[in-house]
Parts: sequence; C-alpha cells; structure tokens
Amino acid sequence: MTGPHIGIHATAWTATVVLGLSSVGVLGAGTARADDPIDSLSARQIADRSSDALRGAHSMHLSTRSTPADGGTPTTLDLIVDRAGNCTGSLGLGGKQGSVRIVKRGDTVWVKPDAQFWKSRDSRVGSALASILAGRYMKGSASDPRLSNLASACDLAAFQKVVSDNAKTDKGTLTKGRKTTLAGTPVVPLVRTWHGQKVTMYVAATGKPYPLRIDATGGSPKADATVRFSAFDKPVPTTTPPPDETVGINAQETRAT
Repeated sequence: MTGPHIGIHATAWTATVVLGLSSVGVLGAGTARADDPIDSLSARQIADRSSDALRGAHSMHLSTRSTPADGGTPTTLDLIVDRAGNCTGSLGLGGKQGSVRIVKRGDTVWVKPDAQFWKSRDSRVGSALASILAGRYMKGSASDPRLSNLASACDLAAFQKVVSDNAKTDKGTLTKGRKTTLAGTPVVPLVRTWHGQKVTMYVAATGKPYPLRIDATGGSPKADATVRFSAFDKPVPTTTPPPDETVGINAQETRAT
C-alpha cells in the first residue's frame, strides 16, 4: 500500500488563493529608489517598492481567505514561513474537506488532519488512520511523496518567485488612494481594476513598504479573497510536536492495512 496522499499542491494553491495579485499588477517590478518618501511616489513606484520589500523578506506570517464563486465555504491558509522551508500553521481546505495542521522543520514534517478531513475521504484506510492517530500528528520526511505536496506550502522562496515572475504588467488601471490606517498602522492603498476585478493593496507608509493586506473582489469567475502579511523577518517558532503526540507515517500506514 502506498498510503494516503495528504493534502494538495499547496504552493500552487497558495498562489491561486492570492488570486494572481501580482499578475494583475498590484505588485510591481521594482524600480523606485528606496530612500524616496512614500508620499512623493506614484502608484507604480509604490507598487515597485512594495514588491521589492515582499521579495526581500526572510520570513513572514501569511494568512489567506478565499471565497469560491458559488459562495461555498472559504479556503484558508495561516502559516508562519521562512525561506529555509520551515513553517507552522494550518490549511483549511474548504467545503467538507476539513483542515490540516502542519509543522515543518528542516526535512521533517508533521501533519495533523482533523476528523472532517478523514471523514471526507470516506475510505476504509482513512477511517483506520483516523482511529490510529487519535488526534496525533503524522511525522515523516518532507520529500515523502505522501507529504511533499502539503509540505510545499512552507516554501516562502517559491511564493516569492511567483510574485517576481508575475511582477511586470500594465493590465488595467492602477491608482493611488489617500493615506489611511489599517489596524492602527499608516498605509497607502493602491487599487488595480481590470476586467471586473478590483484588487486593493495596503502598503505600509512607515518603515519598510511591505504590503500588509490585499483584497480582491469580482472578476470572472468571481472569487473574493483577502491576503494578510505580517511578522516580517521574525523567526518561525522552533517548537515541534513531542514524540508522544506523533506517529511515524510508515508505522501508522502498516497498522492501517
């Protein structure tokens, strides 16, 4: 038996949740001077600086929420990630697919699907695994094909490459809004509209011009999403699940057969 493949192609899924935010041109190509005051910059220049800041981060807290066109249960992602591929957090798969907790440190990954995840699989092996795990984490190598797709969600470098590869575009109309505050932090909103989709990015107006939140609405097919960025360059927590809360993926697979 090859065992269960836990999760999805998570890096691609994360980029999809971001709704092509870079491909519709809110994040820029990186040409403005770093020492220019943000109030003096054009919308394009602010987008450029924000793109540079995001791509330069060594770690961050990334959270997303995407509502499907049919208005169903949103998919979510909440991860603290770094360029070395370490992470901790969770993925909500939407609908009746459940959610998965994930911790990755180096080449080792721990995943803990919830009861709804196993129920949605509706298989003898899924039921057996749920019983064996009893709320514990499965532990294995991040390169294990049964875990690698999910572990790819922890690849900040891959996410930053998606942003970089899609940074150059002149699609739609990009405008700069008035400075405002977001959770008490001064920000400058940038709005891109294109083919019925509106994407608003809130860029920090003090300190490094990180994007702090991106909202996307409309488009075809319609799918609304919010992406939040925070805790830039703060280390990923090093705590991993203790042995009494884990089961090796090969051991539990054998017991499930």
